[in-house]
Amino acid sequence: MDKLRAMELFVSAAEQGSFSAAGRQHGISPASVTRRIDELEGQLGVSLMHRSTRALALTENGERYLQDARDILDSVRAADTAAADRQDRPHGLLRVHSRTMFGVSVLSRLQPAFSDAYPDLLVDLHLSESHARMREDGYDLDFRITPPTEAGLVRRRLFLSRRILVAAPDYLARYGTPKVPSELKRHQCLGYWISNEPVYWRFRLAEGEMEMTMSCAFISNNGLVLLNMALAGRGIALLDDYTVADQLASGRLVQLMPDVRVTNSTFEEGVFVAYRESSYVPTKLRVYIDFVVRNWSDALRKGERASAPP
Repeated sequence: MDKLRAMELFVSAAEQGSFSAAGRQHGISPASVTRRIDELEGQLGVSLMHRSTRALALTENGERYLQDARDILDSVRAADTAAADRQDRPHGLLRVHSRTMFGVSVLSRLQPAFSDAYPDLLVDLHLSESHARMREDGYDLDFRITPPTEAGLVRRRLFLSRRILVAAPDYLARYGTPKVPSELKRHQCLGYWISNEPVYWRFRLAEGEMEMTMSCAFISNNGLVLLNMALAGRGIALLDDYTVADQLASGRLVQLMPDVRVTNSTFEEGVFVAYRESSYVPTKLRVYIDFVVRNWSDALRKGERASAPP
């Protein structure tokens, strides 16, 4: 029996919650997954999983073995990566997950220059509004706007950013320009939907902080949709500064109340990168993160081409 393969299948089944999902992840049948795990349990002489028609559940021995198996597999992967990294150039597959607007506004713009610099490294970029399940979904990196709290992840804040209020000039010509937060009540506001809770914006003023529940003319859980609505003159949007940098520079959008800090979450905004904790950080992760950091600059925000590594 290939014990490492059996460990991989056991960990996958435990994380995915079924033999079928583990089989799909590894390209084999559920019956093959079941057989490998049965063989592993037979060799160990303990039961690792309770089987039922509804779901899998780990035994007490299974819980302990899961963590040990993860540590062993991580060590094997780290050893394999370290050996591969001794080659001259980074290569292989790098699976990256990002919040949609950061991926669209920054990562996608950097990708052509990154591909030129590292042609042997294939980037698989996925965008969504939710956090990636790093281990379960097999991502190497996750770019977030809030710091990760999950165990077993390394976090690093790459940049500070701000959320700002923006609107199109034609909207402001029709409805006027709000000068203070209270005047937003008379405007068409475009809200980012986070949960079933009401949309609220928080403001930091000289006299302190205030929070307003917004009656929005339109709501979406996607920043790109809100950006397009603002560009169409449909209202005032609260978006990250890197999202609207080009539109502000071209005059298609105007920043409102620039001296007032505003957010729909926390004032400590930023872009964080998360990756799985390991004794060895693969070269492909390091070169990608370093490339993004090096090219996160005013030059990039003005639409200039990203630079190749020195």
